[in-house]
Amino acid sequence: MIEDVICSFCGCLCDDLRVEVEEGKVAKVRGACRLGASKIMGHDRIAAPMIRQKGELVEVSYQEAYDRAAEILAAARRPLLYGWASTVNEAHQKGILLGEEVGGVVDSTATVCHGPSILGIEEKGLAGATLGQVKNRADVIVFWGCNPSEAHPRHALRYSSNACGKFTAEGRSCKKVIVVDVRRTRTARNADQFLQIQPGTDYEIICALRMLVAGKDDLLADEICGIQKADLVKVAQTLKNARFGALFFGLGLTHSRGRYKNVDNALSLVAELNAFTKFVVMTMRGHYNVAGIGQVLAWESGFPMSVDFSRGAPYFNPGETSAADLLGRKEADAALIIAADPAANMPRAAVEWLAKIPVIQIDPFENPTTLLAEVVIPSAIAGVEVDGTAYRMDGMALRMRKLVETSFHSDKEILQGILDSLRRLKDDN
Repeated sequence: MIEDVICSFCGCLCDDLRVEVEEGKVAKVRGACRLGASKIMGHDRIAAPMIRQKGELVEVSYQEAYDRAAEILAAARRPLLYGWASTVNEAHQKGILLGEEVGGVVDSTATVCHGPSILGIEEKGLAGATLGQVKNRADVIVFWGCNPSEAHPRHALRYSSNACGKFTAEGRSCKKVIVVDVRRTRTARNADQFLQIQPGTDYEIICALRMLVAGKDDLLADEICGIQKADLVKVAQTLKNARFGALFFGLGLTHSRGRYKNVDNALSLVAELNAFTKFVVMTMRGHYNVAGIGQVLAWESGFPMSVDFSRGAPYFNPGETSAADLLGRKEADAALIIAADPAANMPRAAVEWLAKIPVIQIDPFENPTTLLAEVVIPSAIAGVEVDGTAYRMDGMALRMRKLVETSFHSDKEILQGILDSLRRLKDDN
């Protein structure tokens, strides 16, 4: 039995799992949610590296796959290196080196999820905390535009609304839970107060709460975007009366009308609540290391996402240098996709262009992007077959361990292999 294993599924990075290994394979996972256990137990894998020949993917050696990937990147004028959310920081560093070598654009899945959060935080600043502080101190929890009961199943019990901490030993019974969403989710059914708002009205509702916190009740109408003023007054009082409050927000806030301005407004609300009590705010990050690629890109280039290395110096301008926009404008002429599946979740125009350019895919598992790829390179699963560093959703760096041996190459080894092949190719020419 291996104790204190870190789960490499979602941004919670739960570090209290127990894993039984028998005959070199994971036999049982204890303490994980169904999603995390499913990943650690594993399922059907891409068996070997493949290169598309005459329309069919044909198995090749890792070195042949590296060489073909290097040829594609060397021939490209504006390659896109996208993904990075489900791999470790050590691979991120190699990927950034590769991006600089080919003069490409390095972008993460954050641009299609919490990119607006990053922009809002850059504008307003963040009153942050660790998940440990929330667990031990928070008596008021707000979930805005997120549904952790289904997306982050252990979040409530381990870190937030149902957790028993040093100063919250009674757990759920000593806490107030507020949920703001456009529908009654499983998380909402656990709430003390639920505001079911109209889609696209997040900004107006936050503005109303800010006015109530500031004591300007008389300036508000009796109904704001379908929500009764009395209900908002009750929520505002709960927020102001908290000993320690925490606001968690998800894509329901970042992707509704207003985008990063919604985040800016929510951060302002939290800042203003700190005139009355202690309040913190946190993004509900999805993939286990989507926060990590932002950290590594920031310390390597100065920017957290959508970094263009084609100018000889890092350049950052979301909307111009973000992956979906590059593909939608048909600017990218090759793509390296790692630890992501853009074919399943990007806009149609972006996916259609992705299908027309050479794609290199690095991933343990087959997914819709595999169907578009010219080169497919299977990788080892971080936190199970290789070790590495990842950042939890609160910005804490954690070290994941290797549990079992594997013949698959790690993402770091694969990127180094492509980089070596690329440099040999340049030397030969």
